[in-house]
Amino acid sequence: MDAVFRALADPTRRSLLDELFREDGQTLGALAGRLPMTRFGVMKHLRQLEEAGLVVTRRRGREKLHFLNPVPIRLVHDRWVSKYAEPWAATLSDLKHRLEDKTMEKVFEIYIKTTPERLWEAITNPEMRRKYNFGVGVESDWTPGSRFEMSHPRADGPLGEGENIEVDPPRRLVQSFNALWGEEVKSEGTSRVTWEVEPIGDDSCRLTVTHDQLREGANEELFGGWPMILSGLKTLLETGELLTTPGSLMYA
Repeated sequence: MDAVFRALADPTRRSLLDELFREDGQTLGALAGRLPMTRFGVMKHLRQLEEAGLVVTRRRGREKLHFLNPVPIRLVHDRWVSKYAEPWAATLSDLKHRLEDKTMEKVFEIYIKTTPERLWEAITNPEMRRKYNFGVGVESDWTPGSRFEMSHPRADGPLGEGENIEVDPPRRLVQSFNALWGEEVKSEGTSRVTWEVEPIGDDSCRLTVTHDQLREGANEELFGGWPMILSGLKTLLETGELLTTPGSLMYA
């Protein structure tokens, strides 16, 4: 977490995060145009934010887009803030993003000390999934083209469903997603979630979750829980303990 605090200590880097919070998925040129400094200076600050995990980049054709990654901030929140100020601190995961095609894309990244196989098991095993996913398990046979269903023992019916579009254990899982836990989220229609697992060294993995094909201005319930889910997943695999979050008490 030292790198996160060092990155946040500089007012220019905080301004860059504010710009991405306001409008996610911006190019270097767009960000440089909003700050009183050279492109090279902005690039140096963005590189430090990337090294701290606070910014994630993705190529879209010839453009390199920058996304705010709220997961490291959520980890700081879970360690020190939640016991004092949970109601307002949870708003750190509230992001806004617009692209030219009028859809939104959310990118979340986290490093976990575990193996790809163990991480894949935590993603696909329904009982392990319940421990960090607000008590919600996911049932499927995990083959390409198969269906999955999300459920909670205390819920009246399924909370979500979709299709496993790509299944490449233990590296990549692409799913269509339909939320079913309320009429407002049902009306949002189908979006897409991509899980990507990359081994780092001998004992760790980088997990990137991309939630895209969201309509512009989509209901925040669809994507706002990812920082808490990924924080809980990291805690479970690294310590064996469960992380209490507001969402985990939904059906308590």
